Amino acid sequence: MSREDPDVIDSVAKAFQLLQAFSADRPAMTVSEASAATGFSRATARRILLTLERLGFAETDDRRFRLTAGVLRLGYGYLAALPFWEHAQPRMRALADELRESCSMATLDGPEIVYVVRVPASRSMTITLNVGSRLPAYPTSMGRVLLAALPEPELKSYLDTTELKKLTSATITDPARLRAELRRVADRGFAVVDGEREEGIRSAAAPVRGAGGRTLAALNVSVNAARVSLEELHERFVPRLLETARGISSDIERLH
Repeated sequence: MSREDPDVIDSVAKAFQLLQAFSADRPAMTVSEASAATGFSRATARRILLTLERLGFAETDDRRFRLTAGVLRLGYGYLAALPFWEHAQPRMRALADELRESCSMATLDGPEIVYVVRVPASRSMTITLNVGSRLPAYPTSMGRVLLAALPEPELKSYLDTTELKKLTSATITDPARLRAELRRVADRGFAVVDGEREEGIRSAAAPVRGAGGRTLAALNVSVNAARVSLEELHERFVPRLLETARGISSDIERLH
């Protein structure tokens, strides 16, 4: 058990911390690399990696460890429990086909958004974001919808602890300006972001609500700025996005 919290088992916490150390930049690690990535001793990192291997969550070539498809069972348990997982996809596909742009849904996990559903555009394109992809919340339209729905104490904690990095020349990095923008998002019922996370990319997002009007997720459409003007995004895309989000929200209410 944890020395700081008797209800927390340190070894379990460390195992999940090591699992999260694997990434696109670190798809495989030696014991020494895992130790360096987590700050654990080599002995602790080795025991955790061998345990993951025994449970089928990792494999090794005797030197480097990598995760197996077994870890997807952990994520699928979460996705299977979501009230909008299967029901959102037909509406999202219809929206993506109509607008010929990608449509995504995400939830908030700490300072990041996590993609839980994604429908790519019908046009030929390179897909760089998939289910499970993470992005910082503050410069994204879905992130702003989700942040705008936070209770004041949680929003204050987010603004006090999150580093607002300047990702492009348009990125809002001042906490007061971001708070004002989030109030605007809450008042309008949708968010529009123009090139704040990535230059040349515009997006709009709307809340997906559950029982009692609680925001469960955010739905968005992202476009290439060279193809879709800001005016068209507001006038043609946002109304259809809001309509789709309301439809998904109604589906969720009927489920309950």
